[in-house]
Amino acid sequence: MNTHQKGFSLIELIISLAVLTILLTGGVPSLTDVYTQYRADSSIRIIQQTLQFARNQAITLNRTVTACAVIDQKCEQNWQAGLTVFIDTNNNNQLDDSDKKLYITNAFDSKDIVKYNRTAIRFQPDGLASGTNGTLKYCPSSATSPYSRAVIVNQAGRVRLSKNSNINCS
Repeated sequence: MNTHQKGFSLIELIISLAVLTILLTGGVPSLTDVYTQYRADSSIRIIQQTLQFARNQAITLNRTVTACAVIDQKCEQNWQAGLTVFIDTNNNNQLDDSDKKLYITNAFDSKDIVKYNRTAIRFQPDGLASGTNGTLKYCPSSATSPYSRAVIVNQAGRVRLSKNSNINCS
């Protein structure tokens, strides 16, 4: 008869669980930070690419193209709702039946803050941004998150990521 048993003793199991608990306690907060940073990076890239798409469509279609957060068919300053790119035929910042939708993003995470000082960004047929320079800010989880990002749109229509590491959404 074989007296050698397979498996863990109670002491080995307790020590293994203690080590696992210590590792998880230290690892979970850092995973949260990694996820927050990933969410910020991917969301700001979506914003940048959507605005670049809007500018390219304005040039390609030779029409003024609007990018904004559409709520109840109107451009609103709640940029957290996501971006809609469309041809605003009568320039009223509303998505009318006569307007053509070009692209729609999903809403951003409900915990995050997305700020811009206007209700819409318009690109003219020559690619220029209508109005003045602007900075669209994305702050994951809080207004002062260290993972905050921003996209800058200048009057020439250039859309670029900000290199500023101190972005505040308050």
